Amino acid sequence: MPLHLIKLCVGADSVQDLEGWIAQKLKEKRKRGEKPEHIHRTRMVPKRAAELTDGGSLYWVIRGEIACRQRIRDVRPFRDKDGVGRCGLVLDRKVVLVAARPFRAFQGWRYLAAKDAPADLDRAAPGAAAMPENMRRELRELGLM
Repeated sequence: MPLHLIKLCVGADSVQDLEGWIAQKLKEKRKRGEKPEHIHRTRMVPKRAAELTDGGSLYWVIRGEIACRQRIRDVRPFRDKDGVGRCGLVLDRKVVLVAARPFRAFQGWRYLAAKDAPADLDRAAPGAAAMPENMRRELRELGLM
């Protein structure tokens, strides 16, 4: 059974913001002649990396809700220019919407068991992914979704 991570998406107000940021970073990498991989850097290296790369995803919390996920392709520990250990999470480019649910703020990342992970939105509410994000949020706040 895969293991997931959950993390705040600091600076993003929507899934569209996250997708735009990813597209911009990949464009910059291509321009510099680098391999166009989406790598999210974190301070701590997950000790359970093998479980994360066996079908796990990084679930993003945006504006107080678990909103989407990206599949974890690889976990790459490295040292920054100051010699401090860091980690690069290689993520799938595709951002998958999930059935949003509230999640309180926290620092860093946390493990998320597969049984606790929200379902993909297209499975939980067919057709909802085609709705504008703010409409889905309003419907959830009203208890209609």
